[in-house]
Amino acid sequence: MTRVFITGTAGFIGYHLADLLLAEGHEVHGFDGFTDYYDLTLKRRRHERLLQRPGYVATEAMLEDEAALSAATDDFAPEIIVHLAAQAGVRYSLENPRAYVDSNLLGTFNVIEAARRHRVAHLLMASTSSVYGANTEMPFAETQKADTPLTIYAATKKATEAMGHAYAHLHDIPTTMFRFFTVYGPWGRPDMAPIKFALKIARGEPIDVYNHGEMWRDFTYVTDLVRGIRLLMDAEPVRPADGIVPEGDSLSPVAPFRVVNIGNSESVKLTDFIDALETELGRPAIRNLMDMQQGDVPATWADATLLHRLTGYRPETGFREGVARFVAWFRDYYRP
Repeated sequence: MTRVFITGTAGFIGYHLADLLLAEGHEVHGFDGFTDYYDLTLKRRRHERLLQRPGYVATEAMLEDEAALSAATDDFAPEIIVHLAAQAGVRYSLENPRAYVDSNLLGTFNVIEAARRHRVAHLLMASTSSVYGANTEMPFAETQKADTPLTIYAATKKATEAMGHAYAHLHDIPTTMFRFFTVYGPWGRPDMAPIKFALKIARGEPIDVYNHGEMWRDFTYVTDLVRGIRLLMDAEPVRPADGIVPEGDSLSPVAPFRVVNIGNSESVKLTDFIDALETELGRPAIRNLMDMQQGDVPATWADATLLHRLTGYRPETGFREGVARFVAWFRDYYRP
């Protein structure tokens, strides 16, 4: 039984990870600020479900509140910290960039400082496939340069990777950054395409399809994603004594630090994903074809070889199976 401190447990991925760890018998301390970026009712429902589980306690506060974060970690004395909380959303970062600086930079700094003070066995932090930015070589591999972010969201996430590396080097904190791809599934975020599309299709309203549907995404089912995180918890990076890094590994030559993609290793055309939603919902979508939106990228595709090498696991839920599971939850929760 391990004490795991998770930020963002009222969020989509944090909720699913906490649920998995509690099922395994671990102690979990959740930390969430309940921001109103999207529907608070959904966040409260997730939170209430976790509070009913033995072994779960939580603190409601913002990451920027260093005193609250310190008090929570001091009281819990975590062995592992998984930092998932962030101001998310590529498109919202065009409207409110300061929220990303406050949460993703200052908030992450506070989490890293807590990890340093408690000498945790492993610090794991969420990054994003958006850091690959204008890269065109696919599938995206962790060893590629990621120096061309297209949004302030991506830029702040790349900055957190740099911060994590510096602390890993200076303080010998085993640190794993994972880059998520397009995550979907039950209890998902309503600002993301799957729920937005499902609601509008169910209501007979048009959906906005950017770049006239010429978009590809590596759709990753949420339970596959959190299984990857769970297995990476047991794969602490070790600083190489001789500075030599195995080929294809993103391990730092000077720190116990590694970046790992967690994706389905399949780039699915957006229109095929919409087709699957139509099939499960039993209704056609009214497609409003639009130009590419600023800051967006036409395609994402994960090379998950390193994840498999480290854990023996790779996400495996095909998008049609995942959409069927998602729509079953969607019907039960939203009752459209």
